Amino acid sequence: MYYIVETDKSFEQVSADLESAVKRHGFGVLHVHNLGDTLRSKGIAFDEQCKVFEICNPVQAAKVLATDMRLNMALPCRISVFTEKDKTKIGLIKPAQMLSALSQDAALVQIAREVEEKTILMVDEAK
Repeated sequence: MYYIVETDKSFEQVSADLESAVKRHGFGVLHVHNLGDTLRSKGIAFDEQCKVFEICNPVQAAKVLATDMRLNMALPCRISVFTEKDKTKIGLIKPAQMLSALSQDAALVQIAREVEEKTILMVDEAK
């Protein structure tokens, strides 16, 4: 269900490289949540780094929403860059597996597979 890779790059470098890869594949970065900074700003001791990139391909998103508006709750896609025990990682929940739990519509499954292929390429290029 997860696709996670480890990289020798720094957290900052992988974050920048991921943003570039997202754009090269026709997706946009809607927002980046810096969970590590947010937790620390609330006084919580949190030693790791974690950025969650919300990404979207508007054409694919429109197809999904036109088929089943309820799936807006599963959008946008998310790719995370995070550290864990001094290792930098990039990961995502595979869209095809996630969507199959929400819908059996063949057209939606195909869209999810296409998005999954692209998001995995983005992760692999950024690592």
